[in-house]
Amino acid sequence: MDPFKALIATRTDGGQTIAFGRMHASDLMDGDVLVRVTHSTINYKDGLALTGKAPILRKSPMVPGIDFAGTVAHSDHPGFKTGDDVVLNGWGVGESHSGGYAEYARVNGDWLVPRPGAFSRAETMAIGTAGYTAMLAVLALEMHGAAPSGGPVLVTGAAGGVGSVAVALLAKLGYAVTASTGRRAEAGFLTALGVREVIDRAELAGPARPLGKERWAAAIDVAGSHTLANVVSQMRYGGVVAATGLAQGMDLSGSVAPFILRGVTLAGIDSVMCPAPKRRIAWDRLARDLDPAVLASLTVTRKLDEVLALAPEILAGKVRGRIVLEVA
Repeated sequence: MDPFKALIATRTDGGQTIAFGRMHASDLMDGDVLVRVTHSTINYKDGLALTGKAPILRKSPMVPGIDFAGTVAHSDHPGFKTGDDVVLNGWGVGESHSGGYAEYARVNGDWLVPRPGAFSRAETMAIGTAGYTAMLAVLALEMHGAAPSGGPVLVTGAAGGVGSVAVALLAKLGYAVTASTGRRAEAGFLTALGVREVIDRAELAGPARPLGKERWAAAIDVAGSHTLANVVSQMRYGGVVAATGLAQGMDLSGSVAPFILRGVTLAGIDSVMCPAPKRRIAWDRLARDLDPAVLASLTVTRKLDEVLALAPEILAGKVRGRIVLEVA
């Protein structure tokens, strides 16, 4: 196999250096499936990795990129054969195992999911870890009794990757969605996705009271910290909150009052090590419940060469919806 293009991050005493270069097949990490990568994406975690704002990359040298879609070039795994279209999200890829920002990746076949026939390779990366996480959050809400008839649902960080897909899914399912965002200019975008009310994220950004006014029957939160504490404190009796991220912070300073006085449930969402059967359920539901036209409306396409410039933008909250990166 000829040398191929890859984004390579190297850790030195002076810090992290990252640049495009050439790799050989022998440079790839162990695995029983070799994938020719055609598309990837950029998530918040990728932004942290590329900028070095958090210690996401745990080995050196490392190819970042926690998602990819492509075609099997060679397989020693019984579940896949040459020519199969596959998708990968998480499993430490782009963190401790070289990931999707290269023209080839070698991985454990158990980490792969067959590409759902409802989506093209590009569309699976328009969804990416962000959209797949949003679906896991919706499944968690349903598992804990949330239903469209139960009352309004809040989505924080609604104009971002997880938030925008969550809004689209919940609206399609018939929920009355309230969107929290720091970008009021995106109100039209959110309304087009199906949001019924838009609130400023500043309403939830400060320290939380032990119990606030009961507002929402369910919520999906991407922020953590004070935002999550405020959301929990303002849930209706029996409400459920799916916590998916830490855009505001990893801390959570609140009260047990909502849990013991209102029976609120806080459900954590892990997309990285989520078992394969649950992943397939999530992708099956995405194929059923995510309107491809709506997905297209919240997606832009860029070349992989642009990913380093996109990283600080996604951390600054300047990226709307989802970005597909063309690799091949």
